[in-house]
Amino acid sequence: MSDVKDMSYYVKCLIGGALACGLTHTAITPLDLVKCKRQVNPTLYKSLGQGISTIWKEGGVRGITLGWGPTLLGYSLQGMGKFGFYELFKNLYVKAAGSKAEEYKVYGWIVSSACAEVIADIFLCPWEALKVRMQTSKPGAFPTKMWPGFGQIKSTEGNQGFYKGLGPLWARQVPYTIVKFVFFEKTVRWFYNNVFTAKKRSEYSKATQLSVTFMSGYIAGIICALVSHPADTMVSKLNNVAGGGSLGANISQIYGEIGFMGLWRGLMTRIVMIGTLTGLQWWIYDTFKTMAGLQTSGGK
Repeated sequence: MSDVKDMSYYVKCLIGGALACGLTHTAITPLDLVKCKRQVNPTLYKSLGQGISTIWKEGGVRGITLGWGPTLLGYSLQGMGKFGFYELFKNLYVKAAGSKAEEYKVYGWIVSSACAEVIADIFLCPWEALKVRMQTSKPGAFPTKMWPGFGQIKSTEGNQGFYKGLGPLWARQVPYTIVKFVFFEKTVRWFYNNVFTAKKRSEYSKATQLSVTFMSGYIAGIICALVSHPADTMVSKLNNVAGGGSLGANISQIYGEIGFMGLWRGLMTRIVMIGTLTGLQWWIYDTFKTMAGLQTSGGK
């Protein structure tokens, strides 16, 4: 397999990233729906199971998949930015660092993942705002279909309505992505240095390499959920609020209402969701890469 960093390499990474993030986030829409509802209204459901059961009884398939459209579009765009630009920035770092690249590789992973996520979130933010508004608004207060909802935000709030959550989104996603990539890279390297040592990494079967990818991604995902959950709660609360007001004033008001402990509502649901999500994302991404003739990710 070839791993030459030319334009075709980055195009493959962009496509793989879109598939990894778009498909996985869309698949867990029911979990995300309950999580967001509980973050905005903690007394609504006692548990994840009750939330899913109640929504299913009230709305069936359409109810339990509310928000899947902006989720698919938004996270596909985000995945392109996250994975594609990470690969690009990591390669630029290696070239810039020269002989020091291996010694300071962790710093390269941190900077590359952070820069990639800043760009990716600009792509994601409008669709995340729309998704949260669709999922958490009171019945009849906001359209439940994607394009009517998009039009209502655009006509009543303009671009501010789509990007008022960008700061908290960065606060949630940038630490999440740094952890996601750095711990993934380090965990992959640990597996091949301590567990799969009988032969060279390239000599293991594709199934074994992809299993390492999934396990490493799942471990990284659990840590991601812990790091990013408070900001995730704040994003949900901010996007649930219609109208203007400064970002600082809105954050201060929300924090005053829910307090520190309120920022951690729905954490266990998110740990299950993000652990599985992150593991599957890396597995889909690497599966596509190997199908396209590239090596699996991590530890390099």
